[in-house]
Amino acid sequence: MPETAVQIPSVREPLDVAQRARWELAAMAGRLRMLEAKLVEERHRGDDLMRERDRERRRADRLRRSESYRIGSGLISLLRNPIEATPRLTRSVLRRLRPARRPAPLALEPGRPSVAVAPRPPVHLYVVIGLEFEAVREFVLTLRQRLLVDPDHRPVVMTDCASFPLLRELGILMEYLPDRTTWERHRPDRSWEDVLSERLSRLYRDHESVRTIIIDRTQPPTLAELLR
Repeated sequence: MPETAVQIPSVREPLDVAQRARWELAAMAGRLRMLEAKLVEERHRGDDLMRERDRERRRADRLRRSESYRIGSGLISLLRNPIEATPRLTRSVLRRLRPARRPAPLALEPGRPSVAVAPRPPVHLYVVIGLEFEAVREFVLTLRQRLLVDPDHRPVVMTDCASFPLLRELGILMEYLPDRTTWERHRPDRSWEDVLSERLSRLYRDHESVRTIIIDRTQPPTLAELLR
């Protein structure tokens, strides 16, 4: 079952509790939008399956009423009681009903073991908002160390730091969201919280994230805290 948004425990009280609460609400709203989209998709899939079932039923009914079905039933009756038919007719029917020979499966090369595909680890979404470039870089390096210790998931880091392309060489997938000041300067007609919620919903859907961690900008987590 997908987990709800969680946060790294902090030993100090955050300075901007109201703003952090808005971020968490936006994260939950994005998660709800993703779940609603999945529900609609499952309903459409169920309707398609019901239509496919009805088509198969109609096809089966037409087959039962067809002449080929009646002939096949007669041949089965003949096989059940072949003594009443001539031996030649029985052999002919058996040849027609004998299943075609399937080609033998290709044998593996001697000494070559079969390759088992390991399942991909789940995706965890890290929301890193309000940090300067050096702080974001330090967090990404700490996250890399955490994965070296225990590579139990694939991380996706969403940040509002405009210099995020410089961090891609570290091997962590980075996603960008304009910061509040930049967004409100260029798009004052649309709420930044709504953009945050829609962006989170898109990331949940695209990466199939199962966990969300909102990083406290006043005290980013240490390696030990990330390993908890």
